[in-house]
Amino acid sequence: MPDTAHDHDPFPAAPDPDPAPDREGATVRDDAVLDDAVLDDAVRGVRVHGAIFLRAEYSESWAYESMSTRDVTDLLAPGEERVVLFHVVADGACWIETAPGERLWAGPGDVIVLPYGDRHRMGGRTEAVAVPIRSILQPPPWPTMPVIRYGAGGPTTNVVCGYLSSHDPLFDPAMRALPSVFVVTPPPGPAGEWVRASIDFALGQTSRDADGRYSVSPRLPELLLAEVLRLHLASAPSGEHGLLRALRDPVLAPALAALHGDPSRHWSVADLAARSHVSVSALDERFRQVLSVPPIRYLFQWRMHVARGLLANGELGVGAVARRVGYESEEAFSRAFKREHGSSPRAWRESVRR
Repeated sequence: MPDTAHDHDPFPAAPDPDPAPDREGATVRDDAVLDDAVLDDAVRGVRVHGAIFLRAEYSESWAYESMSTRDVTDLLAPGEERVVLFHVVADGACWIETAPGERLWAGPGDVIVLPYGDRHRMGGRTEAVAVPIRSILQPPPWPTMPVIRYGAGGPTTNVVCGYLSSHDPLFDPAMRALPSVFVVTPPPGPAGEWVRASIDFALGQTSRDADGRYSVSPRLPELLLAEVLRLHLASAPSGEHGLLRALRDPVLAPALAALHGDPSRHWSVADLAARSHVSVSALDERFRQVLSVPPIRYLFQWRMHVARGLLANGELGVGAVARRVGYESEEAFSRAFKREHGSSPRAWRESVRR
């Protein structure tokens, strides 16, 4: 099959038709990924507020379908435009999907994040018919922390669920700077231990306020999400000034919203410049200033970022992942991925899962 990705993901042997030629095989500056100090500062600037709102004890087999984004927001944060949802898996295993057939899996200690509160389906290891979440969740008000107990009585999966609201561009559905759903596995060491301790605290919290209501510090979900974002964004393409700065940039924001929203499209710099209402040279210069890479290189890095997430936790085959990130040929995608990561998509997926 002919390689149709070269016009927007230039290969070493093919010229880049856009300004400021760049090659996939070229050496990219080391600061193309934010260092921890810069990333910590950037994440601290993201303002959120919210709470842990329920525990769930699911037993195999089980599955549910969430409410719409608007209904979830009205239920949890009336008056807000949108909410961020997260699910922390205390033990067991589950899958989640925002689009049919695009399941991501999570295990003990993993954190599932839905940055735009998208409608989703969630279930366990055994197939089951998904029931509406309203049918298994008691309606508010909740004098105590709600606990969902649902399933057929088999092995259990315990989940702590929370929500946050934020007006930061990072959580703007129009920008789509993050996937509709992603799973973060805390690495060994202090970060993972802190997340585990937070889960244990939420599960064991039994204090009540003066009115007898369940009480969890609102800072816990905020700190937890901040740590999860830091871990996720550490692998996102960005320069020394960072993706978070770019999302607030009036020139870059429209271009980023376009390519984040549709990474499979054959974008050119001219297409992206039109979205930002600037010249091609102006957009190219701004990408280099803020993100330290030209637009087409950033597009390639973003596609590889999305692909890694789908490969690491999902069920999609390599060919389906390739199409999701703009490659009509699985072979072309595999070559590009191997140049970037040193191994084929299949080998990389197996190494991560091991």
